[in-house]
Amino acid sequence: MNLLNHIDSPEELRKLLPEQLPQLCAEIREYMIENLSHNPGHFGSSMGAVEIIVALHYVFNTPRDRVVWDVGHQAYTHKLLTGRRDLFPNQRTAGGISGFPFPAESVYDTFVCGHAGNSISAALGMAIADLNTPGEADRNTIALVGDASISNGLAFEGLNNASNNPNNLLIILNDNDMSIDNPVGAMHRYLSDMTTSASYNRLRYKVYNIFKRLGLVNDKRKGLLLRFNNAVKSLVSTQQNIFEGLNIRYFGPFDGNDVNKVVKVLSDIKDMKGPRILHLRTVKGKGYKAAEENPQAWHAPGNFDPETGEKIVASSSAPLWQEVFGDMLVRLAEKNDKIVGITAAMLSGTSMNKMMRKFPKRTFDVGISEGHAVTFAGGLAAAGKKPFVAIYSSFLQRGFDNIIHDVAIQKLPVVFCIDRAGLVGEDGVTHHGLFDIAYLRMVPGMTVASPMDIESLKKLMITAEGFAAPIAVRYPRGKANGNIDANDDIESCLEVGKGRKILCNDNARIAVLTIGQVGFDALSAAGKLHSEGICVDVFDMIWVKPIDETLLKHIAENYKAIVTVEDGVKEGGFGTAVVDWLSTNGYNVPVVKLGVPDTWIYHAKVDQLHAECGFDSEGIVQAVKSIAAGMPADGNVKPMEE
Repeated sequence: MNLLNHIDSPEELRKLLPEQLPQLCAEIREYMIENLSHNPGHFGSSMGAVEIIVALHYVFNTPRDRVVWDVGHQAYTHKLLTGRRDLFPNQRTAGGISGFPFPAESVYDTFVCGHAGNSISAALGMAIADLNTPGEADRNTIALVGDASISNGLAFEGLNNASNNPNNLLIILNDNDMSIDNPVGAMHRYLSDMTTSASYNRLRYKVYNIFKRLGLVNDKRKGLLLRFNNAVKSLVSTQQNIFEGLNIRYFGPFDGNDVNKVVKVLSDIKDMKGPRILHLRTVKGKGYKAAEENPQAWHAPGNFDPETGEKIVASSSAPLWQEVFGDMLVRLAEKNDKIVGITAAMLSGTSMNKMMRKFPKRTFDVGISEGHAVTFAGGLAAAGKKPFVAIYSSFLQRGFDNIIHDVAIQKLPVVFCIDRAGLVGEDGVTHHGLFDIAYLRMVPGMTVASPMDIESLKKLMITAEGFAAPIAVRYPRGKANGNIDANDDIESCLEVGKGRKILCNDNARIAVLTIGQVGFDALSAAGKLHSEGICVDVFDMIWVKPIDETLLKHIAENYKAIVTVEDGVKEGGFGTAVVDWLSTNGYNVPVVKLGVPDTWIYHAKVDQLHAECGFDSEGIVQAVKSIAAGMPADGNVKPMEE
């Protein structure tokens, strides 16, 4: 790697000759394959965007010129070129660099980008700020957005605002004809067909400057002239350009994997004034045959053999939580033709693809549009259907207003299947699903539950099918505990608001209350404690809202202290629900809440993060020991700090 090894900043990149850039791109791909084969990350997108990123840093004066990323799946080349090459082998690991651009990590990372669609709005804000700051008007701001992300509602709002305010924003559309799952919607079909002559754009720009020098056009008349020009162009070509319809100059499409072509185009348009969009076509997984042939499977493939492309999968008989969900949804849909499935660009990630294969006319992938997914589900429910909406917890946050306004107020029977709830691991702070319990339990009429095991998830889905109001079922990322063949009785449901005792010890004076899969950590902790002579009882509460008041009353009257455990934020979460109930009902039982503290949690393996937050098995053991140490033989509990 004769070139890459000597580049520690974009300034050094810009010293290369243009004819050296293809070799650099090849070296970058070789380096990424070598590292990502054993330290997995977002492979396909980053492989496809190499030439675009090299060209951006080659043409623009970064970091003074800003690149704003959308999601950041494609940004690995950016990290390699901005002083983080030697840190890259440990990216997404505890103490290592993030898998996404992150401003706290580098001056070259301009904005947090974990959720799709925000780059245009953020970059537009920066571009307008520069125009209104003395000495900064010559800075360039570039938003790099993918073809799936640009269909997001926030992206359209940004485009609309860009067309109505003076700015020099450059939007680069990386069109790889592929999102995480197959791209959907009219925007994708439109992008596939769009063509525009580069020579036409150059001629138009020259004519505009001539007219401006002659005094025939000024900034006030510019919009009218552009609209007239675009109307004539559409009439002649019989094709309307949606971007030029918004008065945003459009260039392309060009081959985004031809680095010298991209350099030339960027050099030609970098100093143009006004908002512009450059449409580049790339190949997802470019440079690695297996990824090019099956880009969906190579979005984030995990470990693989770099020579053969064979994926290395750890053997395990335990199914993933989403697989249990997907199989059960199909079984329910076979018996109930009112059931429909909805997801937001995560067919395979949520296992909604199982429903799509069996019932394609009853399954809807709405693209990266979580707010729309929720309101769409509300409309289906209002018309008599039973929607199951499967969305990752982190992304469902974007539909919070829709949940309140378009579902909960109307008491519509929508089932929210909240995947990746809790700490998700290596994707880090923007992807953890920590807030759903806290923000859903405060919504009037909302029911919130979480299964501890496979059987509980199946029963919760059966319960939700017959539920006449909105209900949320949250489950984590990873392997599910329990027997996959358990509960084949599709009529078996749970009593709403009814928890269960899952471990009983004689003379236990401390109760451990859990929600979700962390119940297994509590059982493990109880075993360790018992071996040391400390007895606890463990309760799987199942329901956060409505919480089991009968069970809480029993616990409050029969135990001297309570420990709550949840894979979510402690502030406003399950533990808070327990404390609120005890306080409201006049019980003065000490409660220690275990969960995610009131701080941002970054990336590492899930078990490492559970330990960091103190609610793994060992964390529960230490919490109980702390309580027991302050509990004299008479059973009274001394005041303690949480």
